[in-house]
Parts: sequence; C-alpha cells; structure tokens
Amino acid sequence: MRLTEKIIKCLQDSFDTLVFFLTLAAKEDFRNHIGRAGAQDMISTKRLAILGNGPSLKEQLPRLIEQRAWEEADMMAVNFFALSEEFSAIKPKYYVISDPMFFRKAGASERITALYNALATKVDWAMTLYVQYYNPEHFDYAAAIGNNPNIRIVPFHSTVFHGFRKVEFWCYRHGLGSGNWGTVVQNGILAGIQIGYRIIELYGVDHTLLDGLTVDDQNRLCRIKSHYYDSAPTIAEPIYYNATNPPRPYTMAEYLAETAELFRGHEVLRDYAMTQGVDIINRTEGSLIDAYKRNPMK
Repeated sequence: MRLTEKIIKCLQDSFDTLVFFLTLAAKEDFRNHIGRAGAQDMISTKRLAILGNGPSLKEQLPRLIEQRAWEEADMMAVNFFALSEEFSAIKPKYYVISDPMFFRKAGASERITALYNALATKVDWAMTLYVQYYNPEHFDYAAAIGNNPNIRIVPFHSTVFHGFRKVEFWCYRHGLGSGNWGTVVQNGILAGIQIGYRIIELYGVDHTLLDGLTVDDQNRLCRIKSHYYDSAPTIAEPIYYNATNPPRPYTMAEYLAETAELFRGHEVLRDYAMTQGVDIINRTEGSLIDAYKRNPMK
C-alpha cells in the first residue's frame, strides 16, 4: 500500500471510528449489557449450539433431539423458532431477535404476535432473551411476553463498527460492538463469545441468500423464502425493508450490498473469535459461509 493510500485509509478509519462513538452516544449507551447479565447459569460445557432458520435445520432438528444435544451444549434459538413443536423439547437457554419487524409498527403482523404469545405461554424454564437496545418506538418487550418471570430480557448494541480494527475488537471485548451485519445468527455468535463460550456450533445457517432471486414486472426484487419452517414455497415474493412505513422493496443493488456486508461480518467474527481463543464451527451442510471451520452434521 502506497503512502498516499495509507494516509487516506487512516483518515477514513479515524472518521468512521468517530462516527461510531457519536452514533453510540446518540442512539444507545456505553454499557456492556451482555457482559453484565452474564450467562443464563454456570457454563459447564463451554459449548454453544446456535440454531439458525435455514431450510437445512428441518433435517438437523430431529437428529439433535434424538441425540439430546442440549445435554452436550447449551442451546440458542432465533426469530420464529418458538412457534415450532421442537421449541419445548429443546428448551433453549438463549433466544435472539433482532429484525426491526419485531419492534417496529411497520413490521407488525399476526405471526409476530403469535411468537410473543408462544414465549409468554411456553417458556417454563430459565431463558435469556436478547433484543436490540435501539428501540425508537419504545416497544415493551416485557409486556409482549406477558411479563413471563422465567425470561430475562437483555439488550445488545446494534450499531455496526467501521474503523480501526484494534479499536473494533476493543469495543467487542467491552460489549460495545454489534454483530448486526445482516443476520440474527451473527448477534448470537457475538453474544456467545461475550458470555464465555469457547466452542460455538452453527446449525441451519445455509445463507443461500442468492438463490431464487427474480425481479417482477413492477421492478420489485423477489425471492423464494427458504426457512426451515416454510412448507415447500414455490412463489417468489417481494423482499421488503421492515423498518419503513409503508414497507418498500429492496433494489438489487441494495440487496447485494447488504449480502456482501453480511458475509464480511462473518469474517470479522471469525477474526475476533480467534483473538479470544474461540472456535466457531459450521455444522450446516451446503452453507455458503466460507469464514468458519466446517464439520457438517451427517
């Protein structure tokens, strides 16, 4: 890298780092909420299994239940997993929701209401629910889950860091950074590292985000949904921003840029995990993530 390029990069990193801390001050705070809350209980296995919502989880879940995987690793679930029959069998210690649709009026739906009702009525074990600290509409998570005494709600930061790498990792160690690069699983990975797990295994993280992309006659970017809880979808539907009112569809350029950022985020998590002595193992066969060690579940 030439001197001029180094100077430009240094200036850009300085500006981005400053913007990060200013944004954190304006939108969130400087507390290590996850670190202060700690693990749900004493970590004995040092292993955390994160259940994504990719289609491969449909095949993996029966085997995880058969093997009683929760006896070997603590379990973390995300998004709509509480609506599944397997939720009460696995009894995850941790649960993460981060998409704006879970706390913004623009994303409200009967399905989200059903999710909160499931958390309110099904959870009769100790569980930590991680939610975004940034909550501009002051959504009441406690009320949404019926003030279930078995669930403790812990906020996490959602401001993504750009800037000096050493400062970035310092922020993560002090609970100030965010894993919010585009998928809820990344927030779960960062939380798992912050509360002390040394092996993090990923299930159902296919990330086949480029499959089935089309553009309809109204120039709306569409995609066939592919979650483990979807029943053989065949119709491509528009992909909408959930934080806008009314929701608007993504453009192709926006979607590809966000997808690239998502995969960059996995590389950042890989590098940070290495500095903390943490192994992240992708157990998802056919996953497009190329950042982590692979050991697909057979």
